[in-house]
Amino acid sequence: MKVILLQDVQGTGKKHQIVNVSDGYARNYLFPRKWAMEATAQAVAEVERRNELERAKVAAKHQEAEDLARQLKDKVIHIEAKGGEKGKLYGSVTNQEIADALQAQHSIQLDKRKIELSEPIRNAGETQVTISLYSGVKAQMTVKVTAIPK
Repeated sequence: MKVILLQDVQGTGKKHQIVNVSDGYARNYLFPRKWAMEATAQAVAEVERRNELERAKVAAKHQEAEDLARQLKDKVIHIEAKGGEKGKLYGSVTNQEIADALQAQHSIQLDKRKIELSEPIRNAGETQVTISLYSGVKAQMTVKVTAIPK
């Protein structure tokens, strides 16, 4: 029997997936729990339409992330932090400071959790920063830190 899953069912399939299961499993387990419904022609058409809309949303988000990655590519962010004369900072430059500087200098709003630092920036100079915008879409930016004496 073909059924459309209304939620993820472990060992059977994902939500809105059309799967072939035994009649007893469908009637005695999936249907009473309202985890699935019978795959009629009308229901299958509705699920396919819904899946197509979901694919279009994902494609739009991916395209938006790629556009933002092109905007961010080769941009430089300048940050001033308190530090010693030899370029050693008192503390470190955080993801939030980078996100705030990006907003102030280039008018691009970005969540601090998308900024990936391999290690905290504790020295003055240029550092490459990776920004994860979407699944599989990353951008490289340069953060230029200048140490200002106390």
